[in-house]
Amino acid sequence: MNYDFDTPVNRRDTNSLKWDIAENELPMWVADMDFPTAPEVQAVIQKRASHGVFGYSVVPDEWYQAYTGWWQRRHDFSIQKEWLVFCTGVIPAISSTVRKLTTPAEKVLIQTPVYNIFFNSILNNGRQVLENGLKYSAGRYEIDFEDLEQKLSDPQTTLMILCNPHNPVGEIWSRETLQRVGELCWKHHVVVLSDEIHCDLTDPGLNYVPFASVSEKCRENSITCIAPTKAFNLAGLQTAAVMIPNASLRHKVWRALNTDEVAEPNAFAVDAAIAAFTKGEDWLDELRKYIFKNKKRTVEFVKENIPQIRIVPSHATYLLWLDCSGLLGSAREVAQHIRNKTGLYLSEGGQYGSGGESFLRINIACPCSVLEDGLKRLQEGIASYEE
Repeated sequence: MNYDFDTPVNRRDTNSLKWDIAENELPMWVADMDFPTAPEVQAVIQKRASHGVFGYSVVPDEWYQAYTGWWQRRHDFSIQKEWLVFCTGVIPAISSTVRKLTTPAEKVLIQTPVYNIFFNSILNNGRQVLENGLKYSAGRYEIDFEDLEQKLSDPQTTLMILCNPHNPVGEIWSRETLQRVGELCWKHHVVVLSDEIHCDLTDPGLNYVPFASVSEKCRENSITCIAPTKAFNLAGLQTAAVMIPNASLRHKVWRALNTDEVAEPNAFAVDAAIAAFTKGEDWLDELRKYIFKNKKRTVEFVKENIPQIRIVPSHATYLLWLDCSGLLGSAREVAQHIRNKTGLYLSEGGQYGSGGESFLRINIACPCSVLEDGLKRLQEGIASYEE
């Protein structure tokens, strides 16, 4: 391995959301990694920092070329320059789009259990959350298409937020599944807002399917949020892109982002994204192997030592979804007990909507020594909870 993912980094006293906790606690909840970003990206940021002047920034041609080149090489999808709009983050883009494309009291469909901040983007804007619950059977998730069409056919449903790949269940949606979603949304005049922020974090040898690449209907009826922030651990730099092939939709989203003042880059946002997508490929491939190794270790450990819970098979993200339905009580109670007893801080599944009440989410993007500590705490916490 050419890169060091084994050495723990002390993130305490760095104003870290994840690590602003008690001294004895171990956070494995929020979705940021405990690895430094790629050295090649660090070098570019350090060079920019050494310049010393941090005035207003523009988005150069190199930024567009970095995105289009990456999606062509990595995902076999040709993105045109004019389809891309800079944004300070995926969630700001989602919130702005909800405000622009829907009116108060209209319904925005999400597929639960799903990333909890989607709820905020909908409810904080005075819209209604409409849940199309995923079907969970034999340890796997799939879309309930009968329920999906019924809810898309509601005239009050005007926008669907798709999570592709899906957080927290780790599902990579197939081309056939995405095409079916696209056909239904086109039929019922519902725009698809696809959050693809986890797309580069698939298991080695696997790739995801960009929603807009599936068909003309998917392309012309969609808005896609993409970024280097999850894959390269750059969330704090506030850098992302919105990709909108349809010119009319693109104008509306562009206006929304500018009206909300989330379309201007800070001094590091552009350079970091360019570096990630032009110089970070080898690092990312090593990272994916490391995360996959952590996944396998977690699955083995839980199977051998904590048979009371099951891990939902995951092929994307560095998050694992733990089925705790074999335990008494809610996952919220379990998570709180584990934290109080062992200091291990996990995400409780109820916050991800219907169907998540009996689950926990764990972030395994950390050095293997830290993972081992977390797994032992998990084992201890579950054992004491059952007692």
